Amino acid sequence: MAIKNLLALVVLLSVLGVSVAFPKLIPNFDYYQSKCPDAERIVRRVTEQYVSRKPSLAASLLRMHFHDCFVRGCDGSVLLKTPKNDAERNAIPNLTLRGFEVVDAAKTALEKKCPNLVSCADVLALVARDAVAVIKGPWWPVPLGRRDGRISKLTDALQNLPSPFADIKTLKKNFADKGLNAKDLVVLSGGHTIGISSCALVNTRIYNFTGKGDFDPSMNPSYVRALKKKCSPTDFKSVLEMDPGSAKKFDPHYFTAVAQKKGLFISDSTLLDDLDTKLYVQTANEVTFNKDFSDSMVKLGKVQILTGKNGEIRKKCAFVN
Repeated sequence: MAIKNLLALVVLLSVLGVSVAFPKLIPNFDYYQSKCPDAERIVRRVTEQYVSRKPSLAASLLRMHFHDCFVRGCDGSVLLKTPKNDAERNAIPNLTLRGFEVVDAAKTALEKKCPNLVSCADVLALVARDAVAVIKGPWWPVPLGRRDGRISKLTDALQNLPSPFADIKTLKKNFADKGLNAKDLVVLSGGHTIGISSCALVNTRIYNFTGKGDFDPSMNPSYVRALKKKCSPTDFKSVLEMDPGSAKKFDPHYFTAVAQKKGLFISDSTLLDDLDTKLYVQTANEVTFNKDFSDSMVKLGKVQILTGKNGEIRKKCAFVN
């Protein structure tokens, strides 16, 4: 009856010359409530098992979700393998992604309880949220109902993932292309509070920035000296904390470090080159950051999603059906 009434209203409005736009189908928070009510609990249980044993997985899984959404949207394409090893996960920026086993374990558990229902894209979004929650980071609601993509290309990852060497203008365009604004950029950069990297990505910056044996002048000299103690000019493997002294805790200390010119990447330091992002860096606190991070993660999770009859529900996350 409700559908008939809706159609009658549409016809009436059309006769009156009023344009009618049907709402776009987007994920919702109770998408699996009737079909698989235990879905979120199952994912949370599996994620807690893995991350409680290895807390560093929280940063890895958060990064994986981000990398998924920035390439072809949040469609689980970063999880796919291809016969020629030319999928997103084979691109250089994704070679250091970890935690695929967590997503696979959660998907396996879901398939036993609710076969062919929960997408890998949704599993990854939930795993990222729950992993951060395990280490006492912020929690955010995850809209569900995404479908899985069937395409995964290495070249797409190279073209779409923000570079750690990018300046603020480039980063703002990267984010704007995904429907995200400057605030989302600086807030989501705050995820680096639990991030780790390696000497390979900073050696040039601290030893030979312009080819004259110098370091990046935007860096705090004391920070450069500290980095040089950990990274020799030929060291490309040693691990570095992205939030010095606070990398195991999800907090706004990252912004304190950036404000002190101790951003590990150029993409961190350049947040001081824009009035809006600089103001956020200088004023972020735990209450505002946790709320803002949650809000931006919800926005990120809706980037270029597949719904309805688009895509598929994969049986195994690494392979199309």
